[in-house]
Amino acid sequence: MKKWLIALLLALPTLTFAQDVLDTGDTAWMMMSTALVLLMTPAGLALFYGGMTRSKNVLNTYAMVFGAFVVAFIVWIVAGYSIAFGTAESASVQNVIGGFSHVMLSGISWNDLSGTYPTYVFVVFQGTFAAITVAIASGSVIERIKFSTWLVFVALWGLVVYAPITHMVWGGDGALLFDAGALDFAGGTVVHMNGGLAGLVLGILVGKRTGYPKIAMKPANVMLTALGAAILWFGWYGFNGGSAFGANAIAGLAFLTTTIATAMAAITWMLAEWVIYKKPTLLGLASGAVAGLVAITPAAGFVDVTGAFILGTVGSLFAFWGVTSLKKKLGYDDSLDAFGIHFLAGLFGALATAFLAVKDNDLLWNGPLKDHGDRMGQFIVQIESVVVVGLFTLVGTVVVYYIATALTGGSRVDEDQESMGLDESVHGEKYINS
Repeated sequence: MKKWLIALLLALPTLTFAQDVLDTGDTAWMMMSTALVLLMTPAGLALFYGGMTRSKNVLNTYAMVFGAFVVAFIVWIVAGYSIAFGTAESASVQNVIGGFSHVMLSGISWNDLSGTYPTYVFVVFQGTFAAITVAIASGSVIERIKFSTWLVFVALWGLVVYAPITHMVWGGDGALLFDAGALDFAGGTVVHMNGGLAGLVLGILVGKRTGYPKIAMKPANVMLTALGAAILWFGWYGFNGGSAFGANAIAGLAFLTTTIATAMAAITWMLAEWVIYKKPTLLGLASGAVAGLVAITPAAGFVDVTGAFILGTVGSLFAFWGVTSLKKKLGYDDSLDAFGIHFLAGLFGALATAFLAVKDNDLLWNGPLKDHGDRMGQFIVQIESVVVVGLFTLVGTVVVYYIATALTGGSRVDEDQESMGLDESVHGEKYINS
C-alpha cells in the first residue's frame, strides 16, 4: 500500500488530486514522527558515537554528527528532495534521478498535500532521513578526518549518492528499484547499507588512526553511548512508524515489530558476549539494540511477530560477527563500527525480508511476492537492490571523497593534532569526563 501511495501522491506533489483531503490525525502523526527522527541524529547518534570515542575527541565526534545533520538537511532542501522525489522529463534519467524541477522546493505550495498530510511535512520527514544517513558514516572516520573535509563531503554526498539512491528505491514509477519491486519499508538499503558502506570506504581512504590496533582506544563514557542508544530507539518509532505515512494500522505493526526485534537483538548480543567473553557489557547491550533497530527497518511494516524475532536475533549475530571478528580479520579501522552494525545488519534485513514478509497484499508493495506469491523472485529483486545500492555507494563515495579532499587540501589532520586530540586542536574546546 505504501508503494502506490508514494507513486501516486509523493513523486508529483505539485498535482492536485480530488481525493486528497487533509487528515488531522495523519498530519499530527507525521509531524511527530519527523520530530522523533530529527532527535535521532543531533542527540541519539551523536551521544551513541560520542561516548564510544576517546575523551580527547568526544566533542569533535559530536560536532561531526551535529554538523552533518544541519549541512545535509540544507542540501536536501536546495536540491536533494528534487533529485529524490521529482520527476525527470527523460525516462532514462528517471531511472536514477528525479531531476531538478523542485530545486529550493520550487513548484510546491504550502497547502499542497502528499496524500492526507502537507507535502512540506513529507519534505522535512525525508530530510531527516538524508541527514542521519551521512551522519552514520562519520562513525568510521572519527579521530582523524579534517572537519572541513567532512563537511564538504557531507554536502556533496547528499546530492551525488544519497538522493539518487533514495530516488531509485522510493522515487515512484519509472525509478529503477521501485519498478523492480524492491521491498524497503523504512531504509535498510537507502539509509543503513548506504551509510554503513560509505563509512567503511571513507575509513579505508582516510587511513587508520595512529597506533591502531596496537594502542588501546577505550570509550570515554559508556553511559553516553547507552543514553544515545535509548534515544535512537525512542526516535526509531518515528523512523519506522512514520514510514507508514499516517496514523494507521501499518504504523501500529511497525511499532510492535520494531520493539520486538530491538529487544531480541540486545538480548542476543548480551548472551553472545556472556558466552564468548564471560562478561556481558552495557556497550554490548546498546550495540545489540541498535543492530536490531537496523535489521528490522527494511521489514518493519511487512513482517509478523515471528519475523521480528528472527530479524532481531540473526541481525544482531551478523553485526556481532562483523564487529568482533570480520574487522579484525580484514584489518580495517571502522572506528565506531558503522559498517559492522549498519551495513551488515541492514544487508541481512533487506535480504531476509523476501522470506519473512507475510503474504498479505494489504501490507506488501507491488513486486514478485505480492503479484505472484513468488518469494524466490522477490529474493532476486532484493539481491538486485542491495547490489545496485552497494555499487552506487562505493563508486559515488570514492568520487565525492577525492573531490572533497582536493577542495580542502587533504583529508586528514596532522600528527600533532591527532595526538593532542581534535577537541582542542580543531575546536579549541575540551570534554571533561567526570
